Amino acid sequence: MKNKIYNQILDNEQIKRPIIKNSIKAFIIGGLICAFGELLIMLFNKGFKLDLDTSKMLMSFVLVLITAILTGFGVFDKIGEVAGAGTIVPITGFANSLTASALESKSEGIITGILTNMFKLAGAVIATAIISAFIIGSIIYFVRV
Repeated sequence: MKNKIYNQILDNEQIKRPIIKNSIKAFIIGGLICAFGELLIMLFNKGFKLDLDTSKMLMSFVLVLITAILTGFGVFDKIGEVAGAGTIVPITGFANSLTASALESKSEGIITGILTNMFKLAGAVIATAIISAFIIGSIIYFVRV
């Protein structure tokens, strides 16, 4: 009987999250970030007459730089509140995690604070990317051989 009452109270008090609405916002804002990246590639490639590989590299650099600046001013966190996972998927999520970790630990000094703690959050992402790239690369290599 107590479990029924407890579960009933829990169901009534639980915050109802608008999953569809949040997913749509994440999709749109993440897509806008990626579209901005594509515009940067076109600008560098067509406007500045750079080759495609250089344009892609510069686009990544610009997005990371913009994200780091916005994170430093606290603007990117507000964008993340609205966009949710939409800001995590592009390269901006990685830049935000590095910058936020560095800012949080700056009071501990450059070496023991910033450089030591900067990769705590992003370290899991880097490790996952390396392991995934190794596995997928190995599969592709052995399928082609």
